[in-house]
Amino acid sequence: MSTRPIRVLALVCSTRPGALGPVVGQWLIETLTPRAAELGVELVPVAIGDLNLPFLDEEGHPSSGDYRHEHTRRWSETVDAADAFIAITPEYNYGMPATLKNALDYLSREWAWKPIGFVSYGHTSAGTRAVQHAKQVVTTLRLVPLGATVAIRIGAAMQDGRLRPDAAHHAAGVGLLEELVRVAHALRPMRERAHVGSCAGPLPGSYARRLTADDVGQVTVLQRCCWVDEALANDTMDIPALHESPEQVREWLTSWHATGLWRDGRLLGMVRSRRVDTDWHVGRLAVAPDLRGQGLGRWLLRTAEAAADPDCRRIVLFTGARSQRNIDLYHSEGYRPVSLASPDGTTCLTKPAA
Repeated sequence: MSTRPIRVLALVCSTRPGALGPVVGQWLIETLTPRAAELGVELVPVAIGDLNLPFLDEEGHPSSGDYRHEHTRRWSETVDAADAFIAITPEYNYGMPATLKNALDYLSREWAWKPIGFVSYGHTSAGTRAVQHAKQVVTTLRLVPLGATVAIRIGAAMQDGRLRPDAAHHAAGVGLLEELVRVAHALRPMRERAHVGSCAGPLPGSYARRLTADDVGQVTVLQRCCWVDEALANDTMDIPALHESPEQVREWLTSWHATGLWRDGRLLGMVRSRRVDTDWHVGRLAVAPDLRGQGLGRWLLRTAEAAADPDCRRIVLFTGARSQRNIDLYHSEGYRPVSLASPDGTTCLTKPAA
């Protein structure tokens, strides 16, 4: 339920002067743009020739991520931000162009768990042998090649330097994009688990990472699921988490340090924290109702506490005055009430910061 669109890089691979790559790339972008808008896809054309990548010139192995050259760091950032790729490639001597192989070889982690489709062009084989060659390489990088392809035979498809309108090629291109998007969504949990900023969670296969504005959909749903019980326990619907709009959730996601616990693309739980003077405030501790009682809330609470600034004196949180389950958890973790129920029906609990 991420609100961030799928970003697809359309890689024009040939750098030969007068090559057909830019023409094929322009046709592809024009063909796919209407369907991409419907699918929530951001199409980004990238010409490998514009990257100014010399033959691989990094001393360290790409898997190290230790990039010394600015051109490598730029390429890394571009690929890392993408969710999927379409390689627009000619066939040179039964294989892919060296420019594509070199661009692939520069990086490692950035490619992992992302789908790649191919639009090939050529004469006798319409570039399909280049695709077979490329598939052997991309799987080693944990890219996932699609079954859907577009193969263009130059002699039959070109007219006056442009691709002739062709219903079959149009349908093949749209079909490739649709399959690319389905696979990109399916692989998103794999990409997130492998992300540099994530860490292992308490359940097998779970992982934690910082929540961003892209997660507003799942955060909004989790809040509304979890705070229904709070409303019942405290006999009030006047609970912000029940009524916040996605826009309001997005606003606080940018001002709090919020951690989400994930598994297979599902948000299992969350907590947020931030500094207020010399206090470290913790809030919005939530665990999906079907997963309660497995220690996830305690794990998230301790994660939020561990993020406190070193000079904070105490940790502060609020809960419903009649939310006995929450209060029992906080007591067991060393929190003590500092006030009785306030006019808004909440109680404040604190403990010294470690």
